[in-house]
Formats: sequence, C-alpha cells, structure tokens
Amino acid sequence: MLAIGEFSRLTHLSVRTLRRYHDADLLVPATVDPDSGYRYYSVDQIPTAQVIHRLRELDVPLPEVRRIVSSSDPDTRAHLVAEHLHRLESELDRTRAAVASLRRLLAPEPAPVHVELRSVPATEVAAVEGDVAQDEVLGWYAGAMAELDAVVPDPAGAPGGVYDNALFEVGRGHVLVHVPTHEAPRSGRVRPVVLPPVELAVATHVGSHDDIEVTYGEVGTWVVGNALAVAGPIRETYLVGPRDTADPTRWRTEIGWPVFRVAGGRDG
Repeated sequence: MLAIGEFSRLTHLSVRTLRRYHDADLLVPATVDPDSGYRYYSVDQIPTAQVIHRLRELDVPLPEVRRIVSSSDPDTRAHLVAEHLHRLESELDRTRAAVASLRRLLAPEPAPVHVELRSVPATEVAAVEGDVAQDEVLGWYAGAMAELDAVVPDPAGAPGGVYDNALFEVGRGHVLVHVPTHEAPRSGRVRPVVLPPVELAVATHVGSHDDIEVTYGEVGTWVVGNALAVAGPIRETYLVGPRDTADPTRWRTEIGWPVFRVAGGRDG
C-alpha cells in the first residue's frame, strides 16, 4: 500500500487533488485508516490516476471523468473520450477562427476591399431551400449541395446561396442554395427556382470563411458610405471553395448585398 504522499509523487496528482477526488468518489483510496483517517492507495490504482490526470488536462468535466473511469467496457470508454475530443477540436476551430478575425481587424493598415455595384438579371437555378438555424447552416449546406451535385452534374456556373436576414438577426432563417442551370430538374428536395433580378453591392472575400464577417462589415461600410440601403436577403457565390480545393488560401467567395439608392445619394 502507498501513503497518499507517495501516491501523489507517483501520479503527479497533488495531495489536495487526491483528497478532492476522494470526496467526489472519483478516485477512492484502497483503504482509509479508521483511527487516523490516513488514506492509502494500491499500485493497481496508478494507471487509473494517470488516466484521470490526462482527462483533466483535457478539461473533461469531473462527472464525465467519473463515467469514463467507472466503465468496465473499453468501447464505451473510448466512445466517451472520442466525444470529448471532438468537442475540443470544435472549440479549437472556433478559437482559430476568432484569432484570424482579430488579426485581420487589428492589422495596422488592412487591405481595402474592392466593392462594385452589379446589376444581376433574373437567373434560373436548381435549388434546395429550407428554414435553418444559424449553427446548423454548414451541415445543412453540405447536404443540400450533395443533392444538387447528384442531379445537376454539369451546372452553368458557380454555386451560391441566398440567406434571409432573420438568419443573422435572430439565429434562424430561410436559406436557399443553388447552382445555375438551363434545365433545372425536380428530384428530392431539388426544384427549379428563378432568382429575381437585383442590384448588388459585391465584394470578394479571399481565403477561409473563418473571418468572412470582416468582409461583410467592410461591404456594409461601403454601402452606408455610398448612401445605399440594403434591400433583401444576402447572396453569396462560391467561385472557389472547399468543394474545389482543400487549400483555404485559394477560396474566393463573392458577397452580394441587394441595395437601392437612397434619395440624394452619390455614385459609388
């Protein structure tokens, strides 16, 4: 048997932490002296303590650590750990995206974004549409585009999306993703749609979508500065994207804000 101090040195868990884990029924000593209250651990508990140490380093919550170490099924333990690792990877992706946005926003002299006015005629497209929560857009988009790719093998141009204002304002809104085609089929969720003609303020976002909101802000600034007003859902066109290349530095996304001239405005 090992005294708590010896066990602490062997496992790199402090005595205070071991006491806390005992109180939480996470790592219970092999025996506790009824007279002195001293805690003693067996050498067989060292691997469990090391697993707990690593899980806590990964910020696994105590209740989840308890579920992992108390499970006798290796597959269950592996599944629980994999779930947490997936959450950590998602959080890391969000952190990287935030860092990229901050670096661009805090650059001493950020590269100006070129914005142009463009008149877009009515366009026939094959489309999939639905009401989607903002945090589900990426997954929904991937599924919708897979359906479009399956039934429109030779589109007449780059794919795009139309995003309702409510998606940004309240976190849920109507989304329509599409590919231009001369004969739009009806198959599954895919159906023909004619996008109405529109006047757009257009800018191209270069690179990963992690900081695309910065380009959105720059387009909005240009729109206000040129006495224009936004009228209708935002359009995006994916000139080059993840479906074309895994290299995000090569991605090109056109952002189009439907606009109209405010009385007394100047030309942009």
